[in-house]
Amino acid sequence: MRDVIRTNGLIIAADNSGAIGEKEHDAVRAPYEVVGYFSARVALMECIAAGGEPFAAVLHNFSGDAAWKPLKEGAQRAAAELGCALEVTGSTESNFSMLQSAAGMVIIGLPAREAGCVEGSEVQYGVVGRPLVGNEVLECAEDVAPLAVFHEIVKMEGVRAVLPVGSKGIAYELEQLSGKKGRCELDMKKSAGPSTCFLVAFEEGAAQRIEEAAGRLYRLRLVE
Repeated sequence: MRDVIRTNGLIIAADNSGAIGEKEHDAVRAPYEVVGYFSARVALMECIAAGGEPFAAVLHNFSGDAAWKPLKEGAQRAAAELGCALEVTGSTESNFSMLQSAAGMVIIGLPAREAGCVEGSEVQYGVVGRPLVGNEVLECAEDVAPLAVFHEIVKMEGVRAVLPVGSKGIAYELEQLSGKKGRCELDMKKSAGPSTCFLVAFEEGAAQRIEEAAGRLYRLRLVE
């Protein structure tokens, strides 16, 4: 299942984060601003990939009162990189303290375009970025697909569809998108954590523009 629904004229996407933050027992230690950024990143990409234009966010904060501001600022930074502004509301669990950090992010958007169609033998597939998870996201930041590049490619002429890669990996998302299996030099089954890479379905004429936008992060020839 995708973490997005279309209902009542809205496109709604969600993502959760657990054991990542500034608490002693967190599995991955990271500033809450970074946690907010990557939590929002996933849901924002899902919303946009489904044809939405994000305008609001609901933040669920289980990491304490002090975490609210940086989580919110991280979410707004991610939105700014995608060319949209977010109104943010939400709630903080302040009655009880947890040993590990946790947060949830819901992104709400309005339909802005068709989500795309990948039918036809002329469609090609590529991936931008590299699957990373846990501490790799911070240690290999240069391999994370930039949101600005995602934003640019989504709007390109000849791009049929984009799809953020989640915890099930490139192979799973590619089959969901195309109904086909594929291969490339990346680990096709590895989790991409906070959507550190994304799939692109495109017409041949868009290949050069995609490569120019993504540079070394672009891999082609996914489908066998």
